[in-house]
Amino acid sequence: MKMFLTRVVLGLRRFQQWLVAQAVFAILNVLKLLPADAAISFSDRVARWIGPKLGRHRLMLTNLRNAYPEKSDGELQEIALASWGHMGRLAAEYVFLDRLFDFDPERSAPGRIEVSGIPLFLDLRDNPRPFIVFTAHTGNFELLPVAGNSFGLDVMVLFRPPNNPYIAEKVFAFRSARMGQLVPSHAGSSFALARRLEAGGGVGVLVDQKFGRGLTTSFFGRPVRTNPLLAKLVRQFDVEVYPARCIRLPGNRYRLEIEPRIEVPRNASGAVDVQATAQMLNDKVESWVREYPDQWLWYHDRWAIKKMLTD
Repeated sequence: MKMFLTRVVLGLRRFQQWLVAQAVFAILNVLKLLPADAAISFSDRVARWIGPKLGRHRLMLTNLRNAYPEKSDGELQEIALASWGHMGRLAAEYVFLDRLFDFDPERSAPGRIEVSGIPLFLDLRDNPRPFIVFTAHTGNFELLPVAGNSFGLDVMVLFRPPNNPYIAEKVFAFRSARMGQLVPSHAGSSFALARRLEAGGGVGVLVDQKFGRGLTTSFFGRPVRTNPLLAKLVRQFDVEVYPARCIRLPGNRYRLEIEPRIEVPRNASGAVDVQATAQMLNDKVESWVREYPDQWLWYHDRWAIKKMLTD
């Protein structure tokens, strides 16, 4: 009987996930009927209206208040609304992702995409060697692997699939066609990245995700757990590390930046300092977020405080 009930519960859960996935697909299909700019702006407005009505809005404001104690409630609310709009834009942009990337270095007139650091892209492509590019959930971070793929830069990208298996399947198929080789984040993903670096290839990772078993570091002056994977890969393979990010510009335009190689902290014996490297990643991401605070996903429970809010 217990086994039967378990199967029923699991079946109901899968059905619920299927219903949610169908609703999401229906919304995205409607957005496809609109011009890109209209769909992106519409999604921004809808997200700004719905977001403050969700439970995550409370978490978002708590995160903002902890990060910016000097700002007024009005200023924090303004950032929170803009951040919800940013998430709405992400959803719409996903539909038009391959059409949004219109960068052409031979074109004189500016397009929707501008790229900073083209010589670095070309150097990594034309002088193959193992390297790691890291980014964060800022701007439309999905455009970065699309850019790398369009430049002919073969990078293995680590990503976290959605919890909904039906959505995850669609997302994986969509990303694979546009972003090169993808590795879903799971227990064995670090071995795939290690093999890639060992073979002389490139790897791309997001470094601002919550990681319960990570190293104790700080972010906006508060303790967080940070995944040591990047630092350990650098220690093992002694590879170059490059920061990269996407910045939203007015008029539904975007700037993609790859920054010069960073020097990884080392200890007295010359080995990579894993703890200091993890903190350096946080410091870099924090500098990006402080520059464009509304373009980061503040609803994300980076400081693991959601439980405290529900207790």
